[in-house]
Amino acid sequence: MKIIQNIETIKEPFKSAVITIGNFDGVHIGHQALFHEVIEMAEAMDGTAVAMTFDPHPIRVITRNGHPPLITLYEQKQELIQKAGIDVLICIPFTMDFAALSARTFVEDILVKRIGMKAIVVGQDYTFGNNREGNVDLLRRYAEEMGFKLIVADWIQSSTVDNDRISSTAIRELVMGGQIEKARKMLGRNYQIRGTVAHGRDRGGKLLGIPTANINLQDELCPKVGVYAVIVHYDGQRYPGVANIGYSPTFDDYIFTVEAHILDFNKDIYGQKIMVNFVERLRNEKKFSGIAELVEQIDRDIAKARQILAPHFGK
Repeated sequence: MKIIQNIETIKEPFKSAVITIGNFDGVHIGHQALFHEVIEMAEAMDGTAVAMTFDPHPIRVITRNGHPPLITLYEQKQELIQKAGIDVLICIPFTMDFAALSARTFVEDILVKRIGMKAIVVGQDYTFGNNREGNVDLLRRYAEEMGFKLIVADWIQSSTVDNDRISSTAIRELVMGGQIEKARKMLGRNYQIRGTVAHGRDRGGKLLGIPTANINLQDELCPKVGVYAVIVHYDGQRYPGVANIGYSPTFDDYIFTVEAHILDFNKDIYGQKIMVNFVERLRNEKKFSGIAELVEQIDRDIAKARQILAPHFGK
């Protein structure tokens, strides 16, 4: 997949470009359906499958940092879009100047003339241009005038999550509510956070005999406080694990941490990047009478996590 960070570097239009545009936060199965439609149409036209997204999130720029936490950071979003089979990913640096572009300028000058758009696939609520002046109706008029095809995709419903429409907002609410199994059905994969392993309060290994990898989150969405069975990816390998998200109430310091105990693992990974996939929520965080009771509960959590994760490791 070719990645373009600056549209000024596009010197000539792509061959019969078929494009879809969006934030694609989460790259959920609704987004994947859009990509599939783009790819199929591009193949039929012997053209180029193109996705356009934005960084930072437009809401962050327009509302001055008042944006929802991200389901996928740009790095993961890029990986998932590539995995979907898109030929070209254009990431527009979203600025107030870009937001001020008129709907016509965006479609005519950028999409048609510079990118070479011959078809566009969008959702029913797609808006574009200064103050969101453009919508599907306007895009339909531009399609007739400028000679490109417009495909308005149907909503993707989740038959397994109370018949809800699949959306980034719905997924965000499920993850924040600890309902990661329902979120998985909308994402088409386990919810994942990733980050660099940092030094924590050094309790896990020394005090409890259960070493943990502490992760400092960036802008990504954090699951609800509690304990989870997880799969940890490190250095190209997968490991079963148990993650705790919360405030360590047993120790009364109430400092928020995200930490994962990787089972049967004894490598020093401070400063290394890991990815944590959430498979199942085990329980709420609670305050214990002391270290002995806490360790007993952690042992039970580990045993339960092993049982849940066994099928993922061929056991």
